[in-house]
Amino acid sequence: MTDSLAPSEPRASADGFASFSDFYPYYLAEHSNFSCRVLHFIGTFLVIDLLLLAAVIQQWWPLALMPLFGYGFAWVGHFFFEHNKPATFKHPLYSLIGDYRLFFEMLSGKHWQR
Repeated sequence: MTDSLAPSEPRASADGFASFSDFYPYYLAEHSNFSCRVLHFIGTFLVIDLLLLAAVIQQWWPLALMPLFGYGFAWVGHFFFEHNKPATFKHPLYSLIGDYRLFFEMLSGKHWQR
């Protein structure tokens, strides 16, 4: 019995992307607005800061603020600047990975063009 897909062709997952590598170009297209990208960068930076703060002071309360900063800045970027729905609604795990990849790429100097 033969498979209808050649071995080199990836199978799409239920969300339409076979892998994060397939998803990331879509993610970048959904973040084409400069202000949206900067707001994502700020939100992710603050989430990392809150995680570090919680570890340093050994208290949990900063962790409770992480969704507010992480989603808050990103959603402002999408609703007011990008004018689209965040990819988180349909692709939560890939979107989270995308947020951090975008953050570290911006940290290294990529994606700062307007």
